[in-house]
Amino acid sequence: MQPNSSFNRRKVLAQALRAWPTVLALPLLLPQSAQAGRQVEEPLIDSVRSALSSAIHQSAPPVPEFAQDGARQQYERWLFSMAERLRRRKADALEHKEFLPTVWYESKRAGLDVALVLALIQVESNFRKFAISSAGARGYMQVMPFWTRLIGDGDPATLFHMQTNLRFGCVILRHYLDTENGDLFLALGRYNGSRGQRPYPDAVLAARRGWEL
Repeated sequence: MQPNSSFNRRKVLAQALRAWPTVLALPLLLPQSAQAGRQVEEPLIDSVRSALSSAIHQSAPPVPEFAQDGARQQYERWLFSMAERLRRRKADALEHKEFLPTVWYESKRAGLDVALVLALIQVESNFRKFAISSAGARGYMQVMPFWTRLIGDGDPATLFHMQTNLRFGCVILRHYLDTENGDLFLALGRYNGSRGQRPYPDAVLAARRGWEL
């Protein structure tokens, strides 16, 4: 009886060890979680809804255009510097080439500081494209799915598309800034669903210093 029990324990242990690589791989197969707050769904008057919807759907590829060579050179310096900083967080060099120009483009398009947007992405998702918060916010800028119903095509899966997520996030942040009459502290709190509380705005503003050129 005793030898059989010992054999059974060894058999179970061997099976567990064989399964261990699969167990380790599970986090890679599951959506990555994020510790983000939640934007609060609020009523939008028709004019605001129409403006936001237009801003989301306006066709505009992320191709920077410069009227002067100096502006292009400044952009190229920014791109090189940000790529070096981003490399410590994102290993995919090919994605860097798409991600940074898109962040730059969508930030400028919404009239936002690019360093602020990068800081918000860092705090919200730590640059994870498929991050999902406990509240259901998705992607780089942790956009809540209800926004696709309010101003998008109604498909929350599109929030995992890089440019779509960045465009939604930038348009929403711009909307909150306008709503709060330019008060960045309140706008960031509203973005996170923690309006008037210090931790989230303080975290984003502290992170912004690491993305300034």
